[in-house]
Amino acid sequence: MKRNTRLRCPFRKGTCEITRKTRRQCQACRLRKCLESGMKKEMIMSDAAVEQRRALIRRKKRERMGIQPLGTKGLTEEQWTMIRELMDAQMKTFDTTFSNFKNFRLPEVPSSGREVPESLQTPVGQEAAKWSQIRADLCSLKVSLRLCREDGSVWNYRPHADSSGREIFSLLPHMADMSTYMFKGIINFAKFISHFRDLPIEDQISLLKGATFELCQLRFNTVFNAETGTWECGRLSYCLEDPAGGFQQLLLEPVLKFHYRLKKLQLHKEEYVLMQAISLFSPDRPGVVQRSVVDQLQERFAIALKAYIECSRPQPAHRFLFLKIMAMLTELRSINAQHTQRLLRIQDIHPFASPLMRELFGITDG
Repeated sequence: MKRNTRLRCPFRKGTCEITRKTRRQCQACRLRKCLESGMKKEMIMSDAAVEQRRALIRRKKRERMGIQPLGTKGLTEEQWTMIRELMDAQMKTFDTTFSNFKNFRLPEVPSSGREVPESLQTPVGQEAAKWSQIRADLCSLKVSLRLCREDGSVWNYRPHADSSGREIFSLLPHMADMSTYMFKGIINFAKFISHFRDLPIEDQISLLKGATFELCQLRFNTVFNAETGTWECGRLSYCLEDPAGGFQQLLLEPVLKFHYRLKKLQLHKEEYVLMQAISLFSPDRPGVVQRSVVDQLQERFAIALKAYIECSRPQPAHRFLFLKIMAMLTELRSINAQHTQRLLRIQDIHPFASPLMRELFGITDG
């Protein structure tokens, strides 16, 4: 109509039957039927008007998508229920203000003048090499601690620089208290997950044993300040000392590097809890019996994470976020393996460290 071209029927001289299936076979007869049905040539939109109308439709579609509640597109109802359950479990078992972390032991201030117990002093002879290995395992990085008391005063602890052994063990009782607090929260987190409760108790224990360290790191990352290199745990804050300056330790310490890289992704709370679920439901943990069931659960949480990213993150800016998250989980798994080997080596080298190490890192006999 817009071309003002005179069309001719090549078949039945203007008597073609026009249906949804045959409408593209004869333009002349289709135009004739449109005119007979009341179409007016002057009402046909120009190309510019058509494009303007399409742009309006696209804009209204974007506006509708912007006000839709999360989960109405891209996530199934089952996936959204899984995420809500995880978020509820996280909220009930992890307080980022650490208001319930009380009655913890504080390290001895280096200037207090207290002597190092004989059992912790540097040994001589054949034990010297073993002790050197313990120091290498425990003191690659030194942690400073800052406590804001309720009366407003501030208490600071910085590790001693001497080699007597005090700098190794003075902070361990406090870290054991923090670890116990975190472990309890993670156990309760798992118990809130219905799929976890449905597993045999033996598999529950095996999954928690294998994933506790990883879930601790994921939770600690939510309170990690990448600008200051500090974990801000309510009134307590922890910072890794770098005597060489310039963050050289970042290149040497995998855990610290992991926290910086994960924080850089700027994850949502939903993505953090889905990472915890994927880590928890790892079918290849030692002692897991129902591996196929756990594997299917892990896959469901991974698919839910991918769907959440696709429907809540603008594309294509975040099109690789899911792959980056899965790579971070693989890296964390590797760090966990190195961490376990280090602890077992320390226990084998020096039995006196065993009770505190077991308390610090949640190592159990059963």
